[in-house]
Amino acid sequence: MSSGATEVVRLLTVRGETLAVAESLTGGLVAAEVTAVPGASQAFRGSVTAYATELKHRLLGVDATLLAERGAVDPQVAAEMAAGVRRALGADWGIATTGVAGPEPQDGKPVGTVFVAVAGPSAADSEAPGGATGGEKVTALRLNGDRAEIRMESVRSVLALLLEGLASEQTGNERAQDTERNGGF
Repeated sequence: MSSGATEVVRLLTVRGETLAVAESLTGGLVAAEVTAVPGASQAFRGSVTAYATELKHRLLGVDATLLAERGAVDPQVAAEMAAGVRRALGADWGIATTGVAGPEPQDGKPVGTVFVAVAGPSAADSEAPGGATGGEKVTALRLNGDRAEIRMESVRSVLALLLEGLASEQTGNERAQDTERNGGF
């Protein structure tokens, strides 16, 4: 298990929030990394491994026209996967991976082309005054290495993107709790 996964589970648990994962090229590795963390059941709702393109539409609600026109390796597809799994599994946060791990190009995209996405609570979802503004964020990656290296870097990258979203959403009170717990001031 990675320190990224450990921190994701810790922050989600402290916040009382949940996570759902949509995976394509990572084939379940993100879910495995998160569930390797003791206590993950406090925050992890589940995952959908939509490896086949039509499952991205059928299970995650990715627009069929988008998939037909651009293929599965696309930033908007990643964003719709993250939002779709968040909705489908009733989670506060959804993350997604889609891309080409190789050995051959896919949908005209070279090996190493990866998109990772996060969909979080928006101001409209939040009951807190001022509301959270997680929204959606997609990062495009151009990764080098073999198939295994590309897949593992995709896992690390999507967890890092989620950590960025979680960190930007922390309230002052949560920061104070974290500081106190870690012996700081």
